[in-house]
Amino acid sequence: MTDTVAPAPAHAGLADPFPVQGMDAVVFAVGNAKQAAHYYATAFGMELVAYSGPETGNRETASYVLVSGEARFVFTSVVKASTERGRFLAGHVAEHGDGVTDLAIAVPDVHKAYAYAVSNGAVGLAEPHELEDEHGTVVLAEIATYGQTKHTLVDRSRYDGAYLPGYVPCEPRVATGPRRFLAVDHCVGNVELGRMDEWVAFYHRVMGFTNMKEFVGDDIATEYSALMSKVVADGTRKVKFPLNEPAIAKRKSQIDEYLEFYGGPGVQHIALATDDIVASVRAMREAGVEFLDTPDSYYDTLGEWVGETRVPVEELRELRILADRDEDGYLLQIFTKPVQDRPTVFFEMIERHGSQGFGKGNFKALFEAIEREQSRRGNL
Repeated sequence: MTDTVAPAPAHAGLADPFPVQGMDAVVFAVGNAKQAAHYYATAFGMELVAYSGPETGNRETASYVLVSGEARFVFTSVVKASTERGRFLAGHVAEHGDGVTDLAIAVPDVHKAYAYAVSNGAVGLAEPHELEDEHGTVVLAEIATYGQTKHTLVDRSRYDGAYLPGYVPCEPRVATGPRRFLAVDHCVGNVELGRMDEWVAFYHRVMGFTNMKEFVGDDIATEYSALMSKVVADGTRKVKFPLNEPAIAKRKSQIDEYLEFYGGPGVQHIALATDDIVASVRAMREAGVEFLDTPDSYYDTLGEWVGETRVPVEELRELRILADRDEDGYLLQIFTKPVQDRPTVFFEMIERHGSQGFGKGNFKALFEAIEREQSRRGNL
């Protein structure tokens, strides 16, 4: 693992021209938003808080907003594709399956952030505009990123509604039990071969992000497949975007498989921060979430190099949770299998104890586990 030092951004020594406050929402286009909302409430323990649809005057789409701690997911499906937005969402699901359309970012000043991004080469999709209702005013703007993904820039400092104007509050429809995660830790994007550095440069230039980590060569390689990854993040490390591209290898990598079945670049997985990964995994398994398996041999020597962790090695072995340690501390992590029929989007649960890494020590075990699943699907 190489901690790269990115070139100093143009604003070095000055006030940050693109400050961010964190992730505002991860927005999904799905085939059936009602069913998706039920799945994430029951399996991921998220709380339904807001809705927009025909009953609220939205004749074209239905959207459900779910939260867990600071994390917010929005699931939208098309009711009747009669406008450009409806046709886009319907086409997105047809081409990509269920997937992420928007990684929305909270910023203190949408106008300044949008102006800076566009002046540095971002493609603007929607200029800054206000939405209002009896709960106040939200300011929004949109810029494009890889594939058909976008970043909505959001300032909700003058708004106290459930989500956005046009949404109504909802009572939870299922009992979810204890909260299973606290926040979005990072969101991983897959891009085509040869384009990772292009998108890394995009985040440097457009948002003033810098490189946090870099994984190349043998860092992420098995006997059969390989990939390369760089992590860009804002200065506060509240927003972290690893970017992956495939590498030339003997067989098809997980990135190749994703790009084939998703139909192009997009969000591959979302890491969810938890303060009790054991309780989270037990509850999610009980609710039907499938996690990648890890062979017993991984745990035979784990204690020798990872040292003491909050969770005993035998409990890690029982639940197939991975562990990694670096100079700053350690982390515990586990990955779900894809959460839809296409082998595309999946999730990571991560519990950090000082470490700000991404589990480099686990890459070989993780990607071999993914390859076993690829082989079962006939895609390796």
